Amino acid sequence: MALGRLSFTIFAVSSILPIPLTNQPKFNLQITAPELRVLDEAGEALGVMSREAAMRLAHEKGLDLIEISSQVVPPVAKIMSFDKFRYQQDKKTKEQRANRKEQGVKQVQITARSAKNDLGIRAKKADEFLGEGHAVTIAMVLRGREKYNKDWARLKMEEFLKMITVPFRQISDMRWGGRGVALQIIKK
Repeated sequence: MALGRLSFTIFAVSSILPIPLTNQPKFNLQITAPELRVLDEAGEALGVMSREAAMRLAHEKGLDLIEISSQVVPPVAKIMSFDKFRYQQDKKTKEQRANRKEQGVKQVQITARSAKNDLGIRAKKADEFLGEGHAVTIAMVLRGREKYNKDWARLKMEEFLKMITVPFRQISDMRWGGRGVALQIIKK
């Protein structure tokens, strides 16, 4: 019987204090610090005050109290609309994601029988990738008996590497695989 009452009490407390999500800041009743350094909606410092006084001030303005930085003592909280704060945070992360440049591995595929003009187009594409800072994998597709003539394939790969105008260095040796040969280069 006492166990039932205890579980009811825990349920009642958990419904009053919602559990914050891990990536979301604490706001309103989720804030547990007894004192806070409070900022108003314009970003002006209002000073250090108790959590209750800050909550009362936010409630009077019809806004939320959001904990901005919990690592400092006392924690910093701002009085503003939580929806507006969340919108600003989403906007900031989207801008950071857009400004971040992915440095991946690009691939240029050639064949040993390609004409010089076709190889020149592929070399220009490799120049472009190297200029952007990507690592470039050059894959030469070999068919049938071409796979067994490794010296000839090595010679064709070296001819193609001479066509690339951007200074580069080879970061992997030629790897012989099922479909041909591949090697990787990056800009010097």
